[in-house]
Amino acid sequence: MLAGAELTKVEVDGVQIAVERIGHGAPVVCLTAVGHDARDFDPLAQRCPDGFEFIRIEWPSHGRSGPDHEPVDPGRYAELLAGVLGVLGVSRPVLIGNSIGGATAVRYAAALPVRGLVLCDSGGLVAVDATARRFCGLVEAFFAAGERGAAWFRAAYALYYRLVLPTRAAAAHRREIVRNGPRLAPQLRQAWASFARPEADIRDLAANLDIPIWVAWAKSDRVIPLSFCRPAIDRLKRASLTVFPGGHSPFLEQPDSFAKGFRAFAAGLGD
Repeated sequence: MLAGAELTKVEVDGVQIAVERIGHGAPVVCLTAVGHDARDFDPLAQRCPDGFEFIRIEWPSHGRSGPDHEPVDPGRYAELLAGVLGVLGVSRPVLIGNSIGGATAVRYAAALPVRGLVLCDSGGLVAVDATARRFCGLVEAFFAAGERGAAWFRAAYALYYRLVLPTRAAAAHRREIVRNGPRLAPQLRQAWASFARPEADIRDLAANLDIPIWVAWAKSDRVIPLSFCRPAIDRLKRASLTVFPGGHSPFLEQPDSFAKGFRAFAAGLGD
């Protein structure tokens, strides 16, 4: 945990959610990909020490959070997020969401006021067609094998994450994510099952948001390629796009450039 950070646990619908907070200023709520934890946003918090309070949420069973009695789903995560921020008294935050965290952020922003939205390789911006369902089914089967305890899973997951986070800057985080892979295989399987459902398509929901949005995408993302999501991004009302070298999480893979871009985006939000 970063020096000066504070850990809080908030109970929502019987689930203990760990929240790590650091800094003073405008609230910035950070939402990770499945399989990740609050440390993903350490580089950003370290590079933006003034003017922001970074509120890092750990999803159920991730990091220091307790288990959920409901399966992983962006809609479920949005419900938990609303509950956590309600208990904490956080209103009109900036949301940063990566992967499933991006899909969660869009859902939250469609229901409750936010100052701005940062979407990093966000889920939900492609059609859930036959091709998407087949791909999700293959990945779900991969994680189901991990859930069963397949002997080869850890090595295969390590190779998979070299594609997801290929940059040197993310190496330490990648090793920790891989270490936790077998333990989180059930949550990863549930997440990929949810991505194949019709309600995973939130393109229309995102297009209706009338808020400032910064889309920060990793150029070499093989899980959620920018080219697949570009039509949905082009429909966003008040959005700008920055493309970074990397595989899935620009704030981890290009921390200096991302922090500079985030400060510029936040400076333009006003009150």
